This record gives sequence, C-alpha cells and structure tokens, in this order.
Amino acid sequence: METIVLGGGCFWCTEAVFKELRGIHSVTPGYAGGTSKSPSYEEVCSGKTGHAQVIRVEFDPKVISLKDILTVFFATHDPTSLNRQGNDVGTQYRSIVLCTDGAQKDAVEEYIANLKERQNIVTEIKMLDTFYEAEGYHKEYYERNTTQPYCQIIIAPKLRHLKEEFSKIIKDKGPA
Repeated sequence: METIVLGGGCFWCTEAVFKELRGIHSVTPGYAGGTSKSPSYEEVCSGKTGHAQVIRVEFDPKVISLKDILTVFFATHDPTSLNRQGNDVGTQYRSIVLCTDGAQKDAVEEYIANLKERQNIVTEIKMLDTFYEAEGYHKEYYERNTTQPYCQIIIAPKLRHLKEEFSKIIKDKGPA
C-alpha cells in the first residue's frame, strides 16, 4: 500500500469521490499542512491553524496508479482557485498535495508541471509532516447524509461527473 494526502476543498467531497475508486484501501478525512498541534474542526475552519481539510488516501499501486489518483483529484476540484472551492473560502480549503516520500513528490511535481502548461495551477505541494484525523462525525459524511442539501447540491453532481468520466476505475458495486 501507498499513502498520499490530498486537499481539494471540503473533505466531505473529496472523501466521497475517492471512496468510489478501485484500488483505494481507505480514505480518512483530517487536517494537515499547518502548524498547530491536534487541531479541531472549529479551529481549522477559523483559518488560524494553517491546516487544510484533507483526506489520507491509502491505495494499492498495482490496482490504481498515482497518475490516475492525480487525474481524478485535478478533475474533481478547482486547482486554479487560491484558497477557495466554490462557496468554501479560506486557506483550509486550498488545493494541496502532501507527499509521503521523495519519489512521490517528484511524480506530483512533474504531473503539475504538465498541467501548468495549460492552466494556472495554484496547488501547493509539500511533504507530509503530520496528519490529524478528523472527528468521527466527518467520516463517511456523504454516505450518512445523502439527503442533506450540501450533499445533494455539491457532492452528488461531483459523483455523477466522476462516474461518467472515470467509469473504468470506479469500484464494481455488484448486482443491484
């Protein structure tokens, strides 16, 4: 297994997206990229901790490549918007990739360099220092709250787009 940490706005959205992909072993919402120790959701949302809302993605590189993970990541959030994703505004919603080793960081930098030839990418790339797991009520948020307006208006359309554009790497849900 390999691990990468991704921040592309609200972690409820990114968690829901990455849980749909084949080869993903686990997706855990949390906080990273800042300076405060053991931050809470309220502290991170204040914008004063330096942390971003992120997901820790554990994946099997024999099933899903880092390139596929990055392709989905950059297709399901706006990497050209500094400290903002839609109505979510603040450094806690920034586009960020936190790498777990040097080879991964090199691969991410190369991937983003290719994107920058066509777009003004503002995604931050750093080595992961510490990942702080989010409070339990954030885990599997979409699955537990599909009828909430935020889930219907923001997350559900992302998942439809994901299934249309990336059907080859979506998990098989089995017979209906």
